[in-house]
Amino acid sequence: MAGSNRAERLAPAKINLFLHVTHKRPNGYHELESLVVFARDPAASDTLAVAPDTQLALDIDGPFGDGLAAEPDNLVLRAARLLAADRPLGARLSLRKNLPLASGIGGGSADAAAALRLLNQFWQLGHDDDALARLGLALGADLPVCLLGQPAQMRGIGEILLPLASSLGPLPPAWLVLVNPGVALPTRDVFAALNGATSPADPWPRCPGSAADLAILLRQRRNDLEAPARFLAPAIDPVLAALKAQSGCLLARLSGSGATCFGLFAEARLAEHAARALGRAHPGWWVAATAI
Repeated sequence: MAGSNRAERLAPAKINLFLHVTHKRPNGYHELESLVVFARDPAASDTLAVAPDTQLALDIDGPFGDGLAAEPDNLVLRAARLLAADRPLGARLSLRKNLPLASGIGGGSADAAAALRLLNQFWQLGHDDDALARLGLALGADLPVCLLGQPAQMRGIGEILLPLASSLGPLPPAWLVLVNPGVALPTRDVFAALNGATSPADPWPRCPGSAADLAILLRQRRNDLEAPARFLAPAIDPVLAALKAQSGCLLARLSGSGATCFGLFAEARLAEHAARALGRAHPGWWVAATAI
C-alpha cells in the first residue's frame, strides 16, 4: 500500500576528491579507485518530493529544470519504474533541479538514489540497503555510492564501497567551493578521450587530521579524467585558475568527468568569501560553497 503523506529528500552533489582509472574491462566498463564525498548545503543539492497520485508522474522545475523537462525519460522515472517492478503503483514526484546537468557531480544519480529511497518508504516496499544498491547499479555506476550518501572509498565500477567512518575514520571539517563554467560534458565522451590510459589504485591510506592534511594526501593522487575533460572543454582551465587564486584554497581539481571543479578550504568563511568573489567576477558560472 502506498503512503498517504508528502515526503521530501535532498539529492546532494557527489564530489570525487580523487579518481584513478585502474582498469578497463572487456565489456567496456572502467574500474576506479576514488574518494567520494557529498555536499551538505541545500544550494549544492537537488530536492525530490513525492506525493500521492494514481499514476506515476514527474514535475521538474529549478534553475536547471528546463534541460531535463525536454527529455522523454530520465533516471528518476527509470528508478521509480524499476522499483515498482510492473506493479500498479502511483506517485507524483517533484524534482527541483539546482545542480547543472552533465557536470561530474552525480546529479542524475543523486536524484535517482533519492527516488529509490523515497519511494521505497512511500510505497512501503521494505527493501534493505543492499537490495536498493543492487537495483541502483542497474541504473548507473554512481547509484550505490549516492544511496550510501556518506564519504567512502569507491572501487570496481562503483559497486565496492568502503565507508570512511567505519574503516579509516571520518574526514576532518572541510569546505568546498564548486564551480561549473556552464559546459555540459557527457561522461562517456570523457572516458572515450582517455584513450585507454590507466593508473595504480593507490587506495586512501589513513584519516587526515585537518583540511591541510587532507590536501596533502589528495595532492599525492589525481583525477585521471581531468586531462581528457580539459581537452574536450577548455572552459575548465580558467575555472581551475580562478579557484587556485582564491585566498585559502588548499587544492583545486576537477570532480569526476567534469566540467565542475572544486576548491578545498579549511574554513567556512574562506569558502564563502571565495564563492561570493567568483560569483561576482563570473556571473555566467554556477558557484556554490558547501561543507562536506
